[in-house]
Amino acid sequence: MSVATERAWYIGYRLAQAVPTIVLIATANFFLVHLAPGTPAEVLAGESGSATPQYMAFLRHEFGLNRPFYIQYLDYVRNVLTLNLGYSFRDSMPVRELILERLEPTLLLMGTTIVLSIGIGILLGVIAGSRPNSLRDGVLSVFSLVCYATPNFWVGLMFIVLFAIHLGWLPTSGMMNIAAFYTGWRAVGDVARHLILPAITLSLFYMALYVRLMRSSMLEQFGMDYVVTARSKGLTERAITYRHVLRNASLPVVTMAGVQIGNLLGGSVVVETVFGWPGIGLLAFNAVFARNFNLLLGIFFIAACLVIFVNIVVDVIYSFLDPRIQLR
Repeated sequence: MSVATERAWYIGYRLAQAVPTIVLIATANFFLVHLAPGTPAEVLAGESGSATPQYMAFLRHEFGLNRPFYIQYLDYVRNVLTLNLGYSFRDSMPVRELILERLEPTLLLMGTTIVLSIGIGILLGVIAGSRPNSLRDGVLSVFSLVCYATPNFWVGLMFIVLFAIHLGWLPTSGMMNIAAFYTGWRAVGDVARHLILPAITLSLFYMALYVRLMRSSMLEQFGMDYVVTARSKGLTERAITYRHVLRNASLPVVTMAGVQIGNLLGGSVVVETVFGWPGIGLLAFNAVFARNFNLLLGIFFIAACLVIFVNIVVDVIYSFLDPRIQLR
């Protein structure tokens, strides 16, 4: 079996495994969401100032809350399997369309965060790990520890105060300046300016994690026998670091990046709320307070699919980084 065929077979096998996994996750989400106090009918009745029995019965009928619980569950599972995520009465549109509208900003923020955190994290980890116990190692270790320990929301607020309010360099919130009606590259530049602060805010925590992980992995690899052999052959430290050690030391970082995708989605809720970034995180935040069950379940479902997909990609990347790893 060729390597390409083996990878294709493995991807197909993992996708087949993902179906029952997603159903189990969707089931857990359904029960957890419905265990939370409050219903969409109660929230809407409270907002309208009318909680008469007739109005409450009407709302329960509209939301399908008057049906038996197991019927609601079976309908939800059927909707998940057919990719029909229901209808958001609060937003007066299908949940799937609402999520797809917000998915692009979130993917843009997450993609930028992943590139920044992994790229800078690996680079700083290599710099720190190649000269352990040196001044630069100490400075980078303290810097990563501070970034790791500082809450995202506080960093975001301080960035807004400094760069948006005091210096006026960057916008405070949103994804673009709607009133400017930019087109073409000017629109791209406008989105990029709005992306800088939320992307850096969300990246700092994960970058610090990857710096520490890469540093420890580098130190471990430098103690391996193949490094001693490479030195005995007369290779320079630079060649040993970037040709041999870096590739092997990157494997734990790739693993952690795949695991952290779920946490990254959770972190985006805070960052999107602070910066008013119109993504899934902000949508989920608003859906919680509105008890918008259909929307919450749809967001959880998309998040589960995204995490499973990323983990499959990570496994395939593993086979490129280390040819000894076989996909089975």
